[in-house]
Amino acid sequence: MSAAQTEQALGATGLRVPAVVLGTSGIGRRLDLPAATALLRAAAAAGWRTWDTSNEYGDAEAFIGSALAGLASLDGAAGTADGVGTAGEVQVFTKVDPVPGSKDFSGARVRASVAESLERLGLDRLPLVHFHDPERMAFADAVAPDGPVRALLELREAGVIEHLGVAGGPIGLLRQYVRTGEFEAVVTHNRLTLLDRSAQTLLDDCADHGVGVLNAAPFGGGALADDDGPVRSYHYRDVDAAQRDAVLRIREIARAAGVPVGALALRAGNRDPRVAGTIVGVSSTTQLTQVAAWAAVDVPDDVWPELDAALPDPAHWTGELGR
Repeated sequence: MSAAQTEQALGATGLRVPAVVLGTSGIGRRLDLPAATALLRAAAAAGWRTWDTSNEYGDAEAFIGSALAGLASLDGAAGTADGVGTAGEVQVFTKVDPVPGSKDFSGARVRASVAESLERLGLDRLPLVHFHDPERMAFADAVAPDGPVRALLELREAGVIEHLGVAGGPIGLLRQYVRTGEFEAVVTHNRLTLLDRSAQTLLDDCADHGVGVLNAAPFGGGALADDDGPVRSYHYRDVDAAQRDAVLRIREIARAAGVPVGALALRAGNRDPRVAGTIVGVSSTTQLTQVAAWAAVDVPDDVWPELDAALPDPAHWTGELGR
């Protein structure tokens, strides 16, 4: 993928994001520092300069901080001539989380989570911080005067974070947060894919409130990344018969069009003008190269009606309340 990715406005935040955003969960949980540094440097060189991470993604934030420091050392130096870019060209979005293994998602914990992220990333402020997986607590508790949302709002008011988002699963719950009018961005996962359109109502609300949307997990955990082979799971669970049949039909459509299934899956969410970008997690340079190749594929327009027809019935989607 070249550095010339077209960027879109992320709602009313003033931030701009490329069509493909680098997800770092696998980097933080599967790699060591040398491997992570090499991969992040390769991503920057290939034009992946918006990175999505989280306080709880293993060592991801620390690895990113190290990579940013390395890129900063190239600022104004001859090393920038190799296309790697500089730390100033990379924007990092992160998320607040409880301590791993803890259920503490209090306001105090949110402030500590942000402080940890700043230290690990080596940044003075954070451009975008998401309230991560809010399904871990009741909405009323989250928006209470001493709760995590109030703490995030105060951090935004103080300029520690610039913009506030929410990233999670259940569509109905994310819609509640959007309707507060306090959130500027949303990350939805596994719900705007070739197999599931549960996020449509959320996208409607986001458009009404000027909230930017990032779509994540376009491959559904792998079911929509393979051109052949067994179809076992989608969105962390075993597929049902309707989902399996849909994947097989999608593969037939892809073969007939001469397009990889992964390219179709990657493009599916971004077809919606309400989606600013798609987060794709990679944990190797091989995966980075593969996704870059998929992103460069020219998908014929006449493929999309066929894919729409292959979509399973909504009864097989995650739905408004699904995890």
